[in-house]
Amino acid sequence: MEWANETLVAEFVFLSFSSLGGLQRLLFAVFLLVYLFMLGTNAIIVSTIVLDRALHTPMYFFLGVLSCSETCYTFVIVPKMLVDLLAHKKSISFLGCAIQMFSFLFLGCSHSFLLAAMGYDRYVAICDPLRYTLLMGHGVCMGLVAAACACGFIVAQIITSLVFHLPFHSSNQLHHFFCDIFPVLKLASHYSYLSQLVVFVLGVFVLIIPLLLILVSYIRIISAILKIPSSVGRYKTFSTCASHLIVITVHYGCASFIYLRPKSNYSSSQDTLISVFYTILTPLFNPMIYSLRNKEFKSALQRTMTQTSCLVN
Repeated sequence: MEWANETLVAEFVFLSFSSLGGLQRLLFAVFLLVYLFMLGTNAIIVSTIVLDRALHTPMYFFLGVLSCSETCYTFVIVPKMLVDLLAHKKSISFLGCAIQMFSFLFLGCSHSFLLAAMGYDRYVAICDPLRYTLLMGHGVCMGLVAAACACGFIVAQIITSLVFHLPFHSSNQLHHFFCDIFPVLKLASHYSYLSQLVVFVLGVFVLIIPLLLILVSYIRIISAILKIPSSVGRYKTFSTCASHLIVITVHYGCASFIYLRPKSNYSSSQDTLISVFYTILTPLFNPMIYSLRNKEFKSALQRTMTQTSCLVN
């Protein structure tokens, strides 16, 4: 990736938390605890899925990949944010900002396509259960994850190259706590309508297309569930999808609000608040929504802990 040599901006300064004064230390303590708890829960999820053979199914395979993805996603943003909360000068180099944006976009876009793959997995499990193991074999699951990562990589490469080839000759004060697309674009000396259109079209590709695929899957799923004669059977079947639906609503709702609005409606304070929610709080809640309230997973966790304690003793 080539960076524009003519830029006069060597670094960006984050301003989001600068006005909070003494509250920054309190935020540091809260966010650190949340981050450590999120790391711990994701480590438990991944290790349990790997160690317990009963969880070696496509659904838990995707869940393990999603947990790894969220861990990397937060690692790109949260440690730097924690350091900045204690630092007098909250800055990042021009190249560091570009790397952070690329990594954030790559993982975030891959996350969207992974959620679509998980929706397809639920569709096959409910609508075509007899062929589930055939249609969702290990090779298919690996292919879906590879496709999600490839789409995320391409989108991140295009947007990051587009943004950081723009000239930055004026202010370097970034009204955000990480290098997100629109806060950085706002600092560019000038950019074409085509640049904004490309970012918007790619946002539609990353958010709307996977969401439409998920909607199609769930229309078929709901149709199949309504054909189940027993109300208990309908409840049990739908409960396997409830966690996925909650995560989808939060992820696509927040991301659409941030990235599919016209740039004229951009509000740094609103976007900072929502960014805190989906970069810190959502990765905290997702493990609990998906796994720690799941009876099958809790049983597997108990078995894993018992086996581990026996080995230690």
